[in-house]
Amino acid sequence: MTIGSKLAWDDTVLPFQLDASDMRGRVARLDGVLGGILEQHDYPPQVEALVAEMALLTALIGQTIKLRWKLSLQVQSKGAVRMIATDYYAPAIEGEPARIRAYASFDADRLSNDAPFAQVGEGYFAILIDQGRGSTPYQGITPLTGGSLSACAEAYFAQSEQLPTRFSLSFGKSSEPGVAEHWRAGGIMLQHMPKASPFVAQDGGSGAVLSAADLVDGAEGENWNRVNILLDTVEDLELIGPVVPPTDLLVRLFHEEQPRVYDAQAIRFGCTCSEERVRQSLSIYSAQDIEKMTTEDGLVTADCQFCSAHYELDPATVGFEARDPDGA
Repeated sequence: MTIGSKLAWDDTVLPFQLDASDMRGRVARLDGVLGGILEQHDYPPQVEALVAEMALLTALIGQTIKLRWKLSLQVQSKGAVRMIATDYYAPAIEGEPARIRAYASFDADRLSNDAPFAQVGEGYFAILIDQGRGSTPYQGITPLTGGSLSACAEAYFAQSEQLPTRFSLSFGKSSEPGVAEHWRAGGIMLQHMPKASPFVAQDGGSGAVLSAADLVDGAEGENWNRVNILLDTVEDLELIGPVVPPTDLLVRLFHEEQPRVYDAQAIRFGCTCSEERVRQSLSIYSAQDIEKMTTEDGLVTADCQFCSAHYELDPATVGFEARDPDGA
């Protein structure tokens, strides 16, 4: 089950269904993906934890989107951590790995020793779905609430999708014997089977933010409560999963709910930045604008916030008036 220190279920999302209670869900385990994301930056521990949680949520939610679609999660805040952004790129072909990337911006002098979520202030949590050219991107937002990013995601699904959703997550630095300290994360996402397709905007109205409990009653409510009580018994080490395979965890938690698993989705760290994309983003600027961007060394530079790639371009070759420096 292992290749060196790599577990067969690391960096995967396993979809499942609970036939007895009309629930669906995913189990995610992230290891190398988190390393790929976090090693691009020198984040303080509180910020690392928030990025790890956001990446785990992105992997769990992203598995629901279709091939070639893009899912983005964003936190915009007035707190010390101003922004967290993640992208999930669904595979172009069935069976290929999905790709994920993430970054955060923050004010180091405003960070405190409080819990990670205390580093974000008033703001919002957003989910965006890009279905590709010729389609209008979908966006839904919810206030930052509930004491964790996973609670914000639960509120989003209740408010915007009318879809009862529950997350149970665990993440942190692993110090396994004989293996260098590194980040691991694992989690379970549960959803009541939708009566309509997910990611269809609903009229959320105004007032208090909805929760999953507001959306189910009767037999559905009993099923939802029972499955959540079972999920409450999960332990952090079971979620992170250095020892317990996802299939064994599902049987341990939900054997009476008749769990059925589907093909796992592999996840990899991957950034889509390139020199071509940088040139494309600069193509809207005039030669005068490009001149203002030119450094003392006579270059236009750009840095990718996700992977820290650095690009240096000749100013004469960018912008919609691309020309030689002397105007020829």
